[in-house]
Amino acid sequence: MNTSMRVNTKPNTRRRIVSVLLALSASAVSVPAATAQEPSGAMGAPAPISWGACPKAEPPSPDPSPRAQCATVEVPVDWSKPEGPKVGIFVARHRATDPARRIGVLMSNPGGPGASGADDALYADDPVEGYDPAMLQRFDMVGFDPRGIGRSQNADCDDTIAASIPARPHNAAEFERLRTLNGRLAESCLKRTGPLAAHMDGESVARDMDAIRAALGEREISFLGHSYGTFLGERYARLFPNRLRALALDSAMDPDRPDAERYLTDGSVTIDSALKRLAAWCEKNADCALAGQDLTAVTDELFARADAGKLREPGPNGPTQTKVDADKLSDFLTRALGHWNPQEAAQQLAALHTGKGEVNWTPAGADLKSRLVLCRDYDFRIRDFAQYRAIRERVAKAAPHVRYNAQALDIVLGCQGWTMPPKPQPARAKGDLPPVLVVNATHDMASPLPGAQRMARAFPKASLFTMDVVGHWLYRRGETEEAMRVIDAYLTKPKG
Repeated sequence: MNTSMRVNTKPNTRRRIVSVLLALSASAVSVPAATAQEPSGAMGAPAPISWGACPKAEPPSPDPSPRAQCATVEVPVDWSKPEGPKVGIFVARHRATDPARRIGVLMSNPGGPGASGADDALYADDPVEGYDPAMLQRFDMVGFDPRGIGRSQNADCDDTIAASIPARPHNAAEFERLRTLNGRLAESCLKRTGPLAAHMDGESVARDMDAIRAALGEREISFLGHSYGTFLGERYARLFPNRLRALALDSAMDPDRPDAERYLTDGSVTIDSALKRLAAWCEKNADCALAGQDLTAVTDELFARADAGKLREPGPNGPTQTKVDADKLSDFLTRALGHWNPQEAAQQLAALHTGKGEVNWTPAGADLKSRLVLCRDYDFRIRDFAQYRAIRERVAKAAPHVRYNAQALDIVLGCQGWTMPPKPQPARAKGDLPPVLVVNATHDMASPLPGAQRMARAFPKASLFTMDVVGHWLYRRGETEEAMRVIDAYLTKPKG
């Protein structure tokens, strides 16, 4: 889901992830447009895309690859009303470098939701974050900014409302205040963005993907989705099975629309298991800041002190006067363990334990654009505070050393009171799917392994490749390059 937490399996290194987003709005992009019609073909084929030059990036970001081409494909805001208002989808392409051996189009999405998908094509040949040269020879790399994201009419909401929403409601009054303010926030998104805000769900994006395919003049596509992009891949497979040549899903989301409790439990158990993995690492490494101590017992003691109001933020010379409550401790554990730098996580836990040192705090809260997407794709609604408290208690029993996954709870709470209700799951269309590849880490806090297992079971023919690591998004050079090789081999020969 959130792609900000990458895999790092080495304790003394933190991977440097290069982010190369173009600092341009959709209104600043001037490229030819093709109008796409209803994917069923009932309204005829769309005009072919007329490619143009891509806009330059603002410094210090590098300019796109000189091989990249850009365009805008127009699609209906509401796919149930194909003749209604349109929205432009920003699309980028990096042509295959060996046309004689070209397989076809590889469309991709980097997840988020809220990340720019066009960058996958704009920087396809980046030596650090791009594709292997052998893949660039065989595929036209096509990426797009999903509707309401980046250069595809970026959605806008009232941030001042979000700032006043209780992050962790502790009683019925706070829970109702959270619901009320979430509702006002949703209405502000509709007011500022227009009807598009109510149509940023995965099904609508999957239909946009097929409109792009049709405008490209391709009979079928291959698709590589990461994190939330795997949900888009599943939706495309559900709607257009005959138009997929290959489907690779990296760090897969649960396609079965889990309720709030199951979603929160899966993510929390994953964080709890990552803490136990950290404890095992600490037992074997003399340079661990908590060497010789039971790390899970240390964490349990920290929660006991937080519950008693006796845990303080550490300082350079000892404990400060700032209290650390149990929610802030769970937030810290989620972020520290999700990034997986064992030495750094142990040092910060030791600082909390002794009161001397430094801790990197990350504020709670779900991204606003992710609410416009996830609150429509999933049904995380909770009836009232009593049900919320009961869920929290059961989750804490399942993950006793961390209590909950803060990122998952941010998403669940962000959907309470949302005035745009969950969208029904689309029916599965008839048609034959190719074999599907699902790839996942065993300890992924953003897309836990149980969800990836359900994703694999959702297809008639699918294989699940796992790596015993802590982290998210395996399709990367470095520590998880094996997954990259497995995916590349599958994409070049999906039926082999």
